[in-house]
Amino acid sequence: MTDYATTPGPAAHQKIDTSVPHSARIWNYWLGGKDNYPVDEQAGDAYTAVFPGIVTIARSSRAFLRRSITYLVAEAGIRQFLDVGTGLPTADNTHEVAQRIDPGTRIVYVDNDPMVLAHARALLYSTPEGATAYVDSDALDPDRILAAAAATLDFSRPTALILSNILGHVADYDQARSIVTRLMGALPSGSYLSINDGSRGIDPVFEQAQDAYNESGAVPYNLRTVDEITSFFDGLELLDPGVVPVPHWRPGPTDSAPEVIAEHGGLARKP
Repeated sequence: MTDYATTPGPAAHQKIDTSVPHSARIWNYWLGGKDNYPVDEQAGDAYTAVFPGIVTIARSSRAFLRRSITYLVAEAGIRQFLDVGTGLPTADNTHEVAQRIDPGTRIVYVDNDPMVLAHARALLYSTPEGATAYVDSDALDPDRILAAAAATLDFSRPTALILSNILGHVADYDQARSIVTRLMGALPSGSYLSINDGSRGIDPVFEQAQDAYNESGAVPYNLRTVDEITSFFDGLELLDPGVVPVPHWRPGPTDSAPEVIAEHGGLARKP
């Protein structure tokens, strides 16, 4: 029997707006998904016309997520995940990667997009031994996230916090840091933090495309310097190779590694 739960929140009272492009749907489009609308395809095509490399970034980000989760389950022994800002379901979602290795893994997804909520049941398909749950909440409300996730996760046990391309949506850098601090503060020693985000100061064409996207009416995404991304891990033990372009984070034998990519990520352990 599939174990899943959906916690109603802000998105439950929103309608899906198909007149404005949305980052989760555009990301889904770049990954080859079908859960998007013409306005998202138009915005995605306008972006790729300026910077075709965004498709490589999207797919490299997904590959980084897959490799980091594989490490966490297979080598670090993590059996609980809190994935904040999960976006729309696509290939190799957190629970799919984790439960392929250990079917008893428990995962809580967090997002506040009504379209993601509409797909929650598809996203939440779990093995009988494990559990998945969906929390409808904004990343700006870490206390609500923790309270709702505690219904599925045991925060006395090591847990991995996944923040994949979500902190860029928090405009204020200090606020983004405080969100990370609050969420990690609730997790015990032996927990892990995985972050990857778009980086500034690497590729000016990417920055031009992102600035144009931010002016399109969509929810802005703020690129940050590598030093700023690295500072999210302050107080934690960064695993080798540190904060690097995501294709360079422990690539497998079949993973391609472009020389320059403006998407950095890392994985760290809470001492």
